[in-house]
Amino acid sequence: MSFGDPNNPYGQQPPQGQPGGYPQQAPQGVPPQPQYGYPQQPQPPQQPYGYPQQPMPPMPGMPGMPGMPGMGLPPLAHWGQRVGAYLLDLLIIVGPMYLVGFITGAASSSSSSSSGSGGLNILGLITLLYAIGMGFFQLYKEGSTGQTIGKKALGISVLREADGRTLGFGFAFVRKLAHFLDSIACYLGFLWPLWDQKKQTFADKVCSTVVIKVK
Repeated sequence: MSFGDPNNPYGQQPPQGQPGGYPQQAPQGVPPQPQYGYPQQPQPPQQPYGYPQQPMPPMPGMPGMPGMPGMGLPPLAHWGQRVGAYLLDLLIIVGPMYLVGFITGAASSSSSSSSGSGGLNILGLITLLYAIGMGFFQLYKEGSTGQTIGKKALGISVLREADGRTLGFGFAFVRKLAHFLDSIACYLGFLWPLWDQKKQTFADKVCSTVVIKVK
């Protein structure tokens, strides 16, 4: 009787330690080999150690800052918000001057003494210095944060169209001077945001800036 005889019901037994019919266990540290007849799963390519990771692609439809690839412009400020912010800033800067001018005019008409007129002149000088200082302060706030006091109250901000960064004091001053272009042709530039796709004035187009909503 031979153990290799195929007719022998007591043929060759599986080796000790390996249950019959089960695949052998792979040695430790060696990945198991797939069994015959089972489909192999494709393995994703492994990136070599030390190479930089690939950046994640931008998610479509997410709001972004102006000019960012794959992102659209954030909500733009409408014309009424811009006008309201401008009027509020103007009131903060020149309002005290008009108020003091009205008071000094009324006081000078009722008093002709030199001491009284001298005090009114000093008060007028103080208000003038206030207007100049407040104007530069508004430019500083607009350049560093994108918002003047009026813009912050109305929930809008001015930023660079290319990258969404703030303007800086110097560029905010240049943009303020560029508003001269808006006054040409019967102040048409100030009305341009009413129908412009990016709601820009002429000064915005020259300086490549946009005014957006922030709340």
